[in-house]
Amino acid sequence: MGDLYFCQEQRLVYIGEQEIKLTAKEFDILALLITHPKRVFTYELIMELVWNEDYCYYSRKAVNNHVSNLRKKLKVTQNSPDYIKSVVGIGYKFEVP
Repeated sequence: MGDLYFCQEQRLVYIGEQEIKLTAKEFDILALLITHPKRVFTYELIMELVWNEDYCYYSRKAVNNHVSNLRKKLKVTQNSPDYIKSVVGIGYKFEVP
């Protein structure tokens, strides 16, 4: 997808020639979003699908923090697109600009 290369089997993410090092949760969130482009995932659904446990122990802030870190890592240059879009008050979606 443009400069973004994503391989779920090998858990690899590249932007151009640069490998992007992600934590397990960051990768899992990206995998969820990227495999369902343009679908909006609520905070609760992300917690349920990525954490695979009772999400009442986690908060939207946990999801926001992971997504914020993920966005920073994917923004390798000032001109890099924002792949993860916020849907205010609901959650997130993946979109190729």
